[in-house]
Amino acid sequence: MKNLKKYSLVTALLCLFISSKCISQNNPQPPAMPTQQNKIIVDKIVEAAHYKTYVIDFCLTKINEASAKEGWNEQKAMEITQSINYKNFRDAIYNVFAFYDEVELETLLKAYEKDTAYQTKNAMTTNKALVNNLNIFANDIVLGKYISK
Repeated sequence: MKNLKKYSLVTALLCLFISSKCISQNNPQPPAMPTQQNKIIVDKIVEAAHYKTYVIDFCLTKINEASAKEGWNEQKAMEITQSINYKNFRDAIYNVFAFYDEVELETLLKAYEKDTAYQTKNAMTTNKALVNNLNIFANDIVLGKYISK
């Protein structure tokens, strides 16, 4: 009888320990984002680099390719096209610039505003992570994941 009590106590403690360990696991950290002031500067960089237009044009190209390949009717193509919303992609851009400080962002902004070469050869279009995120975003648009119902 004594052994049964010991084993049940050990089993109860083991179950308690295992369950508390499972509950204490952490969720992944949210993606890094710049400060509010830096977001304003990043928005100005996007404007100076004409990146918002680039994102929309990229999505339109993907939609046109999918429409031609899959034989969409005009209504579906228009519905998918209207679901393009730059705001849905903006956090990916903020994440790219999250590790820059205010001085670096201001310097980059001035370079974009003064030199048109920066506008045509855009640092955002050469960033592999951002290009990958843009491909995912455009493919999600083509799949209709942003259509409001």
